[in-house]
Amino acid sequence: MIIRPQYLNTLRTFRDVPLVKILAGIRRCGKSTILDMLRDDLIESGVAADHIISMRYTSEDVPDEMTDKDMYRHIKERMTDGGRFYLLLDEVQEIDGWEKAVNSLLENANTDIYITGSNSKLMSGEISTYLTGRYLSIPVYTLSFAEYLEFKNSDPRSPKELLNEYLRLGGFPIVALGHFDERSAYQIVEGIYHSVITSDITRRHNISNFDLFNRVVRYIVENVGKTFSANAIAKFLKNEGRSLSVEAVYNYLNWLEKAFVIYRCRRYDLQGKSVLKTQEKFYLADPSLKYCIMGFNPKSIAAMLENIVYFELRRRGYEVYIGKNETKEIDFAAVRRDERIYVQVCRNLPEASDREVANLLELKDHYPKYVVTLDELAAGNINGVKIVHLADFLLGDL
Repeated sequence: MIIRPQYLNTLRTFRDVPLVKILAGIRRCGKSTILDMLRDDLIESGVAADHIISMRYTSEDVPDEMTDKDMYRHIKERMTDGGRFYLLLDEVQEIDGWEKAVNSLLENANTDIYITGSNSKLMSGEISTYLTGRYLSIPVYTLSFAEYLEFKNSDPRSPKELLNEYLRLGGFPIVALGHFDERSAYQIVEGIYHSVITSDITRRHNISNFDLFNRVVRYIVENVGKTFSANAIAKFLKNEGRSLSVEAVYNYLNWLEKAFVIYRCRRYDLQGKSVLKTQEKFYLADPSLKYCIMGFNPKSIAAMLENIVYFELRRRGYEVYIGKNETKEIDFAAVRRDERIYVQVCRNLPEASDREVANLLELKDHYPKYVVTLDELAAGNINGVKIVHLADFLLGDL
C-alpha cells in the first residue's frame, strides 16, 4: 500500500477529537485506501485490532432492507467491552438514516468515528440536524503530481516524462498503479464516470431525459476554465433546438457538484473584497474525466493546466477564487488564513507573457505572484513575479 501522508497526517491531527471525520470525494479517488492506512496506523500506535471496527456499506455489500437501527446494532454488537473503539465506516451514504446511527454511536459509546462517502446523500440536510457542529469534512482528491511520482517510484522515467503522462492520464490511483495506454486508462475512467452518473445522479434524482443531461455535462466539460452561467447553458441548448429551464440547469450543476464530479470556483472582487455571484468557473475532479468523454487532443492540455493548478492549491489548503481586478482577471487568487497568492496559468509564456505578467503587476500588494507555464526556458523573475514551470510549482513550496 502506498501511503498518502497528507491525509494520514490530517487524520492523526484529529484523532480522538470528539468529531465525526468525514472523508468525501469522487468515487475511486482513494478514500477506502485511506481508511486502510488509518487502520494500520492505529495498530502501529498501540490500538488493539479488536478495538478497530471496519465496516463497508457499498450497495453490493449491504442488503436493501438494512436500516440505520440495523447499522447501529451491528456495530454495537462488536463493541465487547467498555474500552475505546475506532469506527472506520466506508460509503455510509448507502444506509438511509446513517446520520442517526453515527450520532448515537458518537453520543452513547466510547468511539472515535471516521466515515467516507462519494455522493450527495452523504452531505444531505440531515447532517445539519443530527451532527451540527460535530463533524469535520476532509476533502479527498485524486492524486497530486507529487503523489503520482510516489506511485511511480519504481518507474525509470524522468519526472518530466511522468508529468507528461500525468497530464494525459490524470490522477485516479487505479490508473497510476497500472501500466496503461491512453485508451485503456480512459476506459477505466469512463467506467468510474458512468458509475457516478448512474448511481449518484440520474438514478437518485430520477433524471428521465438522460440525453439532455449528458449534453449539459458535455457543455461543462468543453468549457472547463471558462466563465459561464446556468442561463448561458440554457441559451446554448435553445440554439441547438433543445429546451431546458435555467432551474433545471442549476439542479444539474448542483448534483454534479455534490457527486464531486465538478468543483465550483467563484469570482472575487480584489478591489471591493467581496465574493461575486456571477460568471463562476467549474473544474473537473480529474483531467482524465474530460479525455474519457471528449477524447484526448494535445491542444486540450492548455485548458486543463488551470484545472491541475486549481486542485493543487486546494490540496494545500487554500480557498481558491478567480481574481477580478477592475476589468482584468487573475486566474487564481488563493487564500489560506492570513496568506494569499496570485497565480496566472499559460502553456507557453512567450504567447502571453505581457498580459499574464502585466495583470499581476497591477496588483499593488506584496503577496507572492506566480505565472505557471509548461515553457521549459521561462523560469525567472519579472519585477517580483515568479515565472515557474508547472512541475516546479506542483512539487515545490509556495
